[in-house]
Amino acid sequence: MEGTRCPRLKVAIIHPDLGIGGAERLIVDAAIELASRGHSVHVFTAHHDKNRCFEETVTGNFQVSVYGSFLPRHFFYHFHAVCAYMRCIFVVLCVLLMWSSFDVVLADQVSIVVPLMKLKRSTKVIFYCHFPDLLLAHCKTWLHRMYRKPIDLLEEKTTGMADLILVNSRFTKSTFASTFRGLHLRGVEPAVLYPAVNVKQFGQHCSYKPNFLSINRFERKKNLQLAISSFALLSSSGLNSYEVTLTIAGGFDTRLKENVEYLDELKKLAKDLGVADRVKFITSCSTAERNTLLSSCICVLYTPKDEHFGIVPLEAMASKKPVIACNSGGPVETVRHESTGFLCEPTSSEFAKAMLKLLSDTEFVARMGEDARRHVAETFSTEIFGDLLNLYVLDAYHRGIE
Repeated sequence: MEGTRCPRLKVAIIHPDLGIGGAERLIVDAAIELASRGHSVHVFTAHHDKNRCFEETVTGNFQVSVYGSFLPRHFFYHFHAVCAYMRCIFVVLCVLLMWSSFDVVLADQVSIVVPLMKLKRSTKVIFYCHFPDLLLAHCKTWLHRMYRKPIDLLEEKTTGMADLILVNSRFTKSTFASTFRGLHLRGVEPAVLYPAVNVKQFGQHCSYKPNFLSINRFERKKNLQLAISSFALLSSSGLNSYEVTLTIAGGFDTRLKENVEYLDELKKLAKDLGVADRVKFITSCSTAERNTLLSSCICVLYTPKDEHFGIVPLEAMASKKPVIACNSGGPVETVRHESTGFLCEPTSSEFAKAMLKLLSDTEFVARMGEDARRHVAETFSTEIFGDLLNLYVLDAYHRGIE
């Protein structure tokens, strides 16, 4: 694209639920960065609770429109995938009928958006794949497998119709190739666009109180029980355990049955392991509360196994805090072992061993924290993310034009 004038484009971003998870953080950052580069950005979603969202979706330099919030997320806690498709189809139909054409559409998570938005042939569509949805569905019965079969086939077919496919890590890229084999054989290869953090948002000054922090949604796949069992094992060692605490904070939605049930399970586990008085649970903390927690903890425990990427380790390292994470998935690409944190096998003994190392040497913790912030600033800043995303958007726009 050398010598090509960089136009200001009309960009639509379509995301199913604008909550406060890692996927939503990426979408918000994408909107901010594209708008800051002169593009007209409009985010469309099926749900946006102004009391439970990232502040920039209310105060940012882009518009947010909501269509279909009345549609169900599930039917008696079943058919989540069908409901997600239905809500996104409704959003797209509203966009097609009520708004003029967009130059580029960034579709996130639900690929059914892709062929629908391409009904307007002048529109180029980028699909951001956090992870193949068919791998996230746990089909335990033949009936569920029959239900998922057409959805899974549709996912691969519609994903392949995008003008450009982006993924969030090399781990997801390899999983994409092994999962969507038909696309891989056709030569369809996604590009990697790492999520990022605004390093300036996290203050330079911090303390290292003996509090371990876990930040994640209250979902079973986040493996939060590992943080509690590791903390309990650490507490049974020779240190003065009553001075050390654990805080588990993260996204919590009362509309989601799993969130409610899992929080109760975690509280019971802490009680059964005898550490309930030193484990604090914080649900749906604001950005300011999260930053305060990050600024004063000794490190962040990141417990998901085979996580597709994981934005929390970046936020922790930007706050000058080392990260203890599982040695798999996205954290392998973001955390430098024994430099910005520890990559461990997902066992309480390995996590507790790393936790004890940090507690025994605060100067070591501070050095890791400095290395961690420098690492994020050089590799995972929002400026780097925005520059690369802008190039991808312009590339998609110019396809078929030159």
